[in-house]
Amino acid sequence: MPNCTTVTEFLLLGFSDTRQLQILHFVIFLAAYLAALVGNLLVITAVTTDHHLHSPMYYFLAHFSILDLGSISVIGPKSMANSLLNNRIISYAGCVSQVFFFFLFCTAGFALLTIMAYDRYVAICKALHYGIIMNRRACIHMAASAWVVGAINSALHTGSTFSLPFCHSNTINQFFCEVPQLLKLSCSDTYRRELRAIVFSMCSGLGCFVFITVSYVQIFTAVWRIPSEQGRQKAFSTCIPHLIVVSLFLSTSIVTYLKPVSDSPSPLDLLAAVLYSVVPPLMNPVIYSMRNREIQAALKQLLHRLICSKTNLPIFVS
Repeated sequence: MPNCTTVTEFLLLGFSDTRQLQILHFVIFLAAYLAALVGNLLVITAVTTDHHLHSPMYYFLAHFSILDLGSISVIGPKSMANSLLNNRIISYAGCVSQVFFFFLFCTAGFALLTIMAYDRYVAICKALHYGIIMNRRACIHMAASAWVVGAINSALHTGSTFSLPFCHSNTINQFFCEVPQLLKLSCSDTYRRELRAIVFSMCSGLGCFVFITVSYVQIFTAVWRIPSEQGRQKAFSTCIPHLIVVSLFLSTSIVTYLKPVSDSPSPLDLLAAVLYSVVPPLMNPVIYSMRNREIQAALKQLLHRLICSKTNLPIFVS
């Protein structure tokens, strides 16, 4: 039997041992984190304060921005602190928290993207019954179900991962606690322990993917039947940002979790982790605001109100 010791902390892989590159990593991550923080907070504030955006689509978008803020906040600050302080240590409890909350926010995010696809399907294919189907109570239940699915999946993965004995090493070849890297440190049968979590993730993930695909097949079929070109463009404009976000989420996740886990530190592993943990929360507010005139108008009004409150000068908006 291999020697098993009680692990009280883990060592995270840094982007570099060179001090100048550590500072550069801190600056880049700080800029990305602040941009994601400001972008998502602006979306949340615009949706909650502008009565024109008090509709199911924007209600779900605000929830999605909250999830984006959570996912990048779980990883970003600790990685920046380690680079700034030239430290690689993360406590056992901190690692457990990272795994649990990151899975929670990511899983709930994908479930919410599925709900947003259903919202677009009802809005376009069942427009006359949209207000009845997507009523306030239904929206609250749908959003809550996304959080519940995320919590269940997160609890399964966290419980199965940290119930394993760690005896090979306590060094994680990643800049945060990533489950595939943690499983490499175990000296027991990880696949059997992870089976329940993997089955639940595959079933829920595949179910969401099939649901999104079927919804958009019906949406596109209905849109092509709209006689006016302006009507088709308006319908597409509400779907394209969602499709881009779904594609970004799926592509980064697939690249990360379907690639083989390397036995030695790899720059590609670090790059892939950045792509699925930092880039989506940073880009999602931009994607949703670029092609959505209502969001753009609400953000302009919000920024003007903020400027007015700072300068106490009247600003007229045409």
